[in-house]
Amino acid sequence: MTPRFHNVAEQRDLAVDLSAPLDLILQLQQPDGAIPWSIGDKVDPWDHVESAMGLTICGALDASRRAFDWLRNTQMPDGSWYAAYTNGRPSDRTRETNHAAYVAVGVYHYYLCTADLDFVRRMWPTVRRAIDFVLHYQMPSGEIYWAISPEGRVDRMALVTGCSSICFSLKSALALARLVDVDQPRWRKALALLLQCLKEKPHRFNTTKARFSMDWFYPILSGVVTGPAAQQRVDKYWKKFVVQDLGVRCVSDRPWVTIAETCELVLALEAMGNHQQADILFRWICDHTFDDGTFWCGFTFPDMVIWPEEKISWTNAVVIMAADALYRLTPGADIFSHDHWRDMDV
Repeated sequence: MTPRFHNVAEQRDLAVDLSAPLDLILQLQQPDGAIPWSIGDKVDPWDHVESAMGLTICGALDASRRAFDWLRNTQMPDGSWYAAYTNGRPSDRTRETNHAAYVAVGVYHYYLCTADLDFVRRMWPTVRRAIDFVLHYQMPSGEIYWAISPEGRVDRMALVTGCSSICFSLKSALALARLVDVDQPRWRKALALLLQCLKEKPHRFNTTKARFSMDWFYPILSGVVTGPAAQQRVDKYWKKFVVQDLGVRCVSDRPWVTIAETCELVLALEAMGNHQQADILFRWICDHTFDDGTFWCGFTFPDMVIWPEEKISWTNAVVIMAADALYRLTPGADIFSHDHWRDMDV
């Protein structure tokens, strides 16, 4: 299937062919709409949404809607989802707050790409229940605990990456609330508390995760850190995580570059307006593909061993998202843009 871009003329400027990543996601999608990581692998709600966003960008709108229908149909009464489903059954009954919140990002992205307000109205009850579930686990100091165990115990730990993702989800949810003309003052207050906590109370978060590159760039990607502070954050840890001419380490102390983290840093750089640096970084990974044109998940260096060897849906989806942000293929290209959210004033 050939991607149906909104600005077809711009395809000639693409550094990659997105047909193979799209076809992989379509081939992996199950009859009920679920999109597993790879053949026979699990489905998790966050990465499922990421894959749906890849479908949306490429114009595979029927498949994208089926992915969101899966979320509607599997959402639990409290607004959450399980952390993993395998072969249509829950395989990890942990419920993660950042997983639940991310549906708002996917729905808002679909609206930006299509202007389909009926779709927003159809998904609104799912988004509302998901956000209400998440905010149940926000503390008065602003942070949001990351998970509830299968036994129902709250894991009283807050994560920088997870809370940054929730922050972006809250902004998307408030944008959707505006579209359906529903005031959500509680959500706005929760967003303000979470932003303040992420900016001013680092001691409220688990610092052992700082070795993961996502803890470095997710506050920028989500718009928690903007302007000169964002560039300072990029510069401060660039050499810790970025391997020249290769890409971004998943973890600072491991010789493993991952395509997804590299593309997410591309999105963060583009969001803050650093297009040149984002474009250079993206081109480093453009030839890291299997024979069929789908992207590796990651590779070790300096020996350049592909690991893992599976073809991953969400890795290929975020390549599509990075290409959209760089080459402006759809009206949803600005979803992470700091300027976009400043203009939105949610």
